[in-house]
Order: sequence, then C-alpha cells, then structure tokens
Amino acid sequence: MMRCPLCGQPANTRSSSQISNQTKERYNQCQNINCGATFISHETVARFISQPGKIDPVNPHTDEFQQIALSLVLSH
Repeated sequence: MMRCPLCGQPANTRSSSQISNQTKERYNQCQNINCGATFISHETVARFISQPGKIDPVNPHTDEFQQIALSLVLSH
C-alpha cells in the first residue's frame, strides 16, 4: 500500500502494468474522499537478498479442472 503524496492517507492500486522484468508501474487512487488524487508510482527491485544457484524451468501447474491459466499460456 502506498500513501497519497498530497494528503498522506492510504491509496489503493487501481491497475498496474509490467514495465520491465524488474519494474512495475502502478496507477493509484487516494482513498480520502476529500482528496481523491490519482497518481502513478513505480515498484522496482532494488537488490537481491539471495538467489538460487541454478534455475531449472518447469511446466506450469494446472488447476483443479486440468487447465492452465490463460496468462501463462499467452506468455509462452
């Protein structure tokens, strides 16, 4: 959760998009009805605490109906 840069109250993310593999752009809206500001923020990976030595690719798991999520199918 972010706070509104104008009034300091909580702001909810309304939508987001992946800018790069390390940065996400978020569209936020202040929840204070007297403010209601909308603003864009960026969430970026700053550094890794630990990393795996080797990453072996695996097939995505299916859900209870034996279907793969559409977002996984579209990304391949």
